[in-house]
Amino acid sequence: MGTTALLFMLVSTTLMAQIGKTFIHDPSTIMECDGKYYTFGTGGGGLISEDGWTWNSGAERPGGGAAPDAIKIGDRYLIAYGSTGGGLGGGHNGKINTMWNKTLDPKSPDFKFTEPIVVATSEGMEDCDAIDPGLLLDPTDGRLWCSYGTYFGFIRLVELDPKTGKRIEGNKAIDIAIDCEATDLEYHDGWYYLFGTHGTCCDGANSTYNIVVGRSKKVTGPYLDNMGRDMLKGGGKMVVAAGERVNGPGHFGRFIVENGVEKMSCHYEADLDRGGLSVLAIRPLLWKNGWPVAGENIKEGTYEIESERRGYALELIVDFVRMPVAHGWRRNPNEPVKPVPSQQLADVINTWPTGNIGVRIGDYMARPHQKWTITSAPDSSGYLGGPYYKIVIAGTNRALAATADAEVTTVPQFTGAPEQLWRIDQLTDGTYRIMPKVVPNSNRKLALVSSGDSTPTLAPFDMDSDNSKWNFKAH
Repeated sequence: MGTTALLFMLVSTTLMAQIGKTFIHDPSTIMECDGKYYTFGTGGGGLISEDGWTWNSGAERPGGGAAPDAIKIGDRYLIAYGSTGGGLGGGHNGKINTMWNKTLDPKSPDFKFTEPIVVATSEGMEDCDAIDPGLLLDPTDGRLWCSYGTYFGFIRLVELDPKTGKRIEGNKAIDIAIDCEATDLEYHDGWYYLFGTHGTCCDGANSTYNIVVGRSKKVTGPYLDNMGRDMLKGGGKMVVAAGERVNGPGHFGRFIVENGVEKMSCHYEADLDRGGLSVLAIRPLLWKNGWPVAGENIKEGTYEIESERRGYALELIVDFVRMPVAHGWRRNPNEPVKPVPSQQLADVINTWPTGNIGVRIGDYMARPHQKWTITSAPDSSGYLGGPYYKIVIAGTNRALAATADAEVTTVPQFTGAPEQLWRIDQLTDGTYRIMPKVVPNSNRKLALVSSGDSTPTLAPFDMDSDNSKWNFKAH
């Protein structure tokens, strides 16, 4: 995470949540299929989203059971889930099943799950529950792995055949962790990461679920946390805990949008603003010093929009209006000191042009032409994990907009036109990318960049260049 990102002071106290009917427990890793997003939960159902922001019921999965996971291998989708076991009425007798489908769209003629295949079991006499599977297709060698287990004993790892979804013949389960459940395996930058859900579940607002992680150079472990504690001995570094109005994050999933843009999914055991029910959450996923960190969507408020490249601020191209100057070296030391009021919008707005006003990057001085108010778009449209945003000069309806020649300007009135809507993704280093929903008369995917010391424009996003990155600061 960039050092400036650590200085964020976010104005709103409300955590941006997914919208729609987002009620789900134990969500699988989110899958994209034919332009839609899917996640499956305990009980056999799941959620579908057209854009990744608004979610509703409709995903289908046979077999019932609990805590599924999903992965795409080639042109097929592999689903793993636990039947019986844990708290599902079967004691500690459990099974992990896998099954395939060509599509996740229940309305497609190709929608047909294969018969489930048992890949792991627990007979109630051993120190493991065969429940809560997590899948990893190793990008280094193409091998397929499944972790599973709960607080009752060990988290175990078995190898599956990526062509059939069956367990590799003769493969023996390996113990890799204790004191967690709902595990997920991920590979990043030469390391394997084991995410586990720690704490108690299924008690609404009293649930203590939180997500922890350890890492290893080998998929089989040992998985150590940042303090060197083995997850086989209860170790684990915190990734995400409860928030102000949401409790019990669990069941981690990772979605790589593109280089530098990653999302994590989970459920909150209780969203107090939604009746204390379990809901889907999608947040930015950051990587700090080699460790995953849950990020946050930008929250509604008024900010300085600061270029990571120079530390300069996005501002209107308007004449500079001077404030009164106090010459301290001439003042009578016996005179009382009077505060100088900050420059207000009313002090300067009549000096601004009435039509479109361009933007530049300049020294931040907390002036009205440098303060931007960010709110979610009124039409509730969005993308994976976030809404589109309206960006206006604070106290006005003057909106930031993309132009047909791939530049940026401000228009006098926000109309909700797509070129006035902005996608704001927190990047894996903690800074932000700002992108227009649409560039007029173009299909190009462009981002706001600082092309020089003072010139903002639209250009292809480059994660390796600080000119594509921004910070939001509340003063």
